[in-house]
Formats: sequence, structure tokens, C-alpha cells
Amino acid sequence: MLYSIDVTWYHATTKDVSLPISRLILLPYHRTTFEGLAVKTTQTLLTTALFLVLSLTAASRIHAAEPLLIGLIGLDSSHAVAFTKAINAENPRPELADAKVVAAYPGGSPDISASTDRIEGFTKQISEMGIEIVPSIDALIKKVDAVIMNSVDGRVHLEQVKPVLKAGIPVFVDKPITASMKDAQELFALSKSTGTPCFSSSTLRFCNEVIELQKENQAGNITGCVAYSPCKLDPTHPDLFWYGIHGVETLFTVMGPGCVSVQRTKTEGADIVTGVWKDGRVGTFRGIRDGAAGYGVMVFGKKDIELVKIRASYDILVNEIVQFFRTGKPPVSPEETLEIVAFMTAADVSRDSDGQSVTLESVMKD
Repeated sequence: MLYSIDVTWYHATTKDVSLPISRLILLPYHRTTFEGLAVKTTQTLLTTALFLVLSLTAASRIHAAEPLLIGLIGLDSSHAVAFTKAINAENPRPELADAKVVAAYPGGSPDISASTDRIEGFTKQISEMGIEIVPSIDALIKKVDAVIMNSVDGRVHLEQVKPVLKAGIPVFVDKPITASMKDAQELFALSKSTGTPCFSSSTLRFCNEVIELQKENQAGNITGCVAYSPCKLDPTHPDLFWYGIHGVETLFTVMGPGCVSVQRTKTEGADIVTGVWKDGRVGTFRGIRDGAAGYGVMVFGKKDIELVKIRASYDILVNEIVQFFRTGKPPVSPEETLEIVAFMTAADVSRDSDGQSVTLESVMKD
């Protein structure tokens, strides 16, 4: 029978020859690179091929009955709790019906109060949901088919994601993707070299109002916009990486990629970062630290000007994450995410050069 035949697989990156094919079949979305299958049997190649065909046929039946097992890295963000509640709901949305969060590694950053002040409480909530708390990332990846990384500290994302990508496990990295241009480039390079898909996004990208504006842009109806969001700062991160990422990602979702240069004005209460797109359009991010705050976009169209307020919600983002785990196809390309990181990096360079224009190409090379 399927579970009694001794077949193992060889992982090209880790050189692991221990995972039974029965486990692999249970994980049809477990993306990895193979150099070959080592078959411990005296069967002929024809018999082996027939076995694999029958096994893959059985895999579809097994998958229909088996959930997609998800692990969490980082329990110092409210997203970890919110995403888990949605995925593990008693009556989940149809898009989440075959997914389940089963294990979590708390992580934490001792020099960030937003981490140290919250990790104990969020870990307790996750544990009370019946999620296994594990002592390491290595322990986590042995139990799951996919990973959601919610660590609030972007500085740790690269090191935390390395063993996940090397194990061939698809991963969603919560915002910010990293805390530097260099780390973001290295992360996506590792994703490419291991053949393991990943993506990162702010939840603002997947709010209904932003999705509708994205469609308007794709139809050629948007000539420019001003996206705004809160922009709290933390000394451990470049300015816009910490919270301004929400408004910056909104800007890029509405305008689309193609920004070539950035200029920034910073005061104690606000940031104004203006980008010029290669087609001549202008898009601006307003980061708010003083006065009324919220999320929204002022859209300049060919026929109208409209203020659109955004109602933030995690629902569509969580759907997209689970769909990504199933298909291995990221809804946001690495290239667009790297352009967003370059925009935020160039904004800091512009700040330090008295608001001079800085090209995204220059910070990507540096």
C-alpha cells in the first residue's frame, strides 16, 4: 500500500534523504527543488514510474481530506492572532476551509517595546487556541507545509526566513519584508535560488477600495494620486519601513510599479514623499504623525478627482496568503516589492540630502 513502500526523496539544498514520499504526497504545495528520487527497492524503473503515477493520483484524494498545515513565526504582532482566528475558525470562509494553523515559534526582539510588551500576551492567546508552541524555527518547519512570518521586527526576517526557504516551504513575510534594501534583495535571491516562492505585502493592498482603484489604473484612468496613512517611527528601522509602509504600498497598488525617482520633505508631524513614474505621472505618500490619522487615497483621474477612504481589513489578505500556499504563485511580484523597498530607502537618502531627487536605481545598486 501507499504507506508501506519505503521511498525517500533527496532535497537538492539540504541534502536530506529522510522524508518519506508519503509525507511529500500529503504536501502537494510543498515547493522545492529535486535532484532525483532515491528509490530503496529492487523494482524496475517501469514499476517505479507506475508507482509514482498511482501515488500522485492518490495524492489528490489525500489532499481533499487533509488540511494544509501552517506554521507561524513571530508572536509579537496582532496579525498572528487575527490571521489564526480567521484560518482556524469553526466555520471558516470557503477560501480557508482546508487550511489550519498548527504550530508557532514566538521569536521576539528585546530592543523593540512593541515586541517585548506584547509577545507574552499574544503567545498566550495563540496557545489557548490549541496551537503548539515550539522552541525553534527548525522544530516548526518539520511540522508544517507553509509558514506565515509575523515578526514585527523587519531586521530579523532574513535570518528567520533562511531555514524556511532552504527547506522548500512557501512563506508569506508580513510587512516590512526586511529593514534594508540589501536584506530584501538577499531574501528574494534566496527564494529564487532555492525555487521556493515567497511574497510580502501590507494588508492595505488587499482592501476592497484599493483593489477597485487598482482596476481603474489598469484601465488607464488614473493620472496620479496622494496616498496617506499613519507614519509612526522606530529608531531600529528606516523611517518609512516601520509604519509608513502601509501608505507606500497603497500608493504603489494604485499607481502600479514604475517609479524612477523620489523627493522627500520631513517635519516632526508629517512626511511628504513624492515619486515620479517613468510615464511622467506623479504619486505622493503623506505620512501622518500629528493630527487626525487614517488610511486613504486622493485619486486624480482623467475625468474626475476623488477622495477614497480605506476600511482596513485582513480578510482578503488572509485569503490571498492561503491561495498562494496552494498554488505557489505570489500575488505580488518580488520586483514590485523591491521597488517599494527602494522607494522607502531613497526617501531616507533624499531626507539626508536636503530633499534632493534620488533615483530608485541608485539605491538598488548601492
